[in-house]
Amino acid sequence: MRYFLPINTTVLLAAFALVAGPVAGAADPLSNIRLPPGFRIHVYAADIPDARSMARSPAGTLFVGNRKDGRVYALQDRDGDFQIDRRYTLARGLTMPNGVAFRRGDLYVAEVHRIFRWRRIEDHLTQPPAPEIIRDDLPKKKWHGWKFIRFGPDGKLYFPIGAPCNVCLSDNESFASILRMNPDGSELELFARGVRNTVGFDWHPQTRTLWFTDNGRDWLGDDTPPDELNHAPRPGLHFGFPYLHGVDVKDPVYHRKMPRIAVTLPVKALGPHVAALGMRFYTGTSFPATYRHRIFIAEHGSWNRSVPVGYRITTVTLNPDNSPQYEVFAEGWLDDGKVTGRPVDLEILPDGSMLVSDDYAGRIYRIHYTE
Repeated sequence: MRYFLPINTTVLLAAFALVAGPVAGAADPLSNIRLPPGFRIHVYAADIPDARSMARSPAGTLFVGNRKDGRVYALQDRDGDFQIDRRYTLARGLTMPNGVAFRRGDLYVAEVHRIFRWRRIEDHLTQPPAPEIIRDDLPKKKWHGWKFIRFGPDGKLYFPIGAPCNVCLSDNESFASILRMNPDGSELELFARGVRNTVGFDWHPQTRTLWFTDNGRDWLGDDTPPDELNHAPRPGLHFGFPYLHGVDVKDPVYHRKMPRIAVTLPVKALGPHVAALGMRFYTGTSFPATYRHRIFIAEHGSWNRSVPVGYRITTVTLNPDNSPQYEVFAEGWLDDGKVTGRPVDLEILPDGSMLVSDDYAGRIYRIHYTE
């Protein structure tokens, strides 16, 4: 059943601000970023603390989630110069509202324990209406509890519930899974099992099947297990967690407890502990033709590896001979051990350029191609 929350000014607060451009004479914060020839990167939006997942409306408003201080932002580039000049803070004090999705004028937001929506949000950016709760019966565990949400080609809202641990088994089968439901919250169902913690997924532009990244478990060493790129062409598949990691890494505790199930192995083993988060198929036309339908992945970066890895954007090319090619596209946010940024999510703009959120620097970048 749907219901509405009364507006509480201590939790829900709309704010409006002009966003200043780069300061004259300031050092270029992206001078160390390395890209393939012909590509350029610049700051699209600054001073967006903990910028996480992104969703863009057809009218051009960019909505940005947040994991640390409970804010949700709406950003606009009104003069079309590819720099944000209007920023609205739609809410504060929410519980890890990482996930945002936009559908038919409505903004959907995922907290740890619930998903709600604002109706006709672009008509109310300075004073959002009371949010309509879609579901508030989700687990409240914060370990891997923040959610990425997105509407699939079937019109259903997909979201994960991460494992409430590094590695464990839970009696609640919704943990370590991907679920989907109708936009009004009805017909909730498990779509995929054995998924430790996915924070990014997309659908192939031709087959319209789901692909997703997954973060491997910790404390098995610097170089194992890998993060994963997975393909779920149909519901009901199991992707191995907590019994099997990557292609062949047997969990030292849980593998012996593995039931008789068929495990769907990763399409591509990614770098170990790179924290692969947002991913997008490139559907634009302004990048060179070789990038058409290539998968871009934001690798947020390791947190406990003795030598840090990640902090970059990679691509996976799905070759006809079924041999995915994994390579670095943008790097330099980790330079000689110094971290200057952590990519989180990706969004393709109508002109074919790509946005990248960075929760470490509190920025959103735009990458475009110039011959």
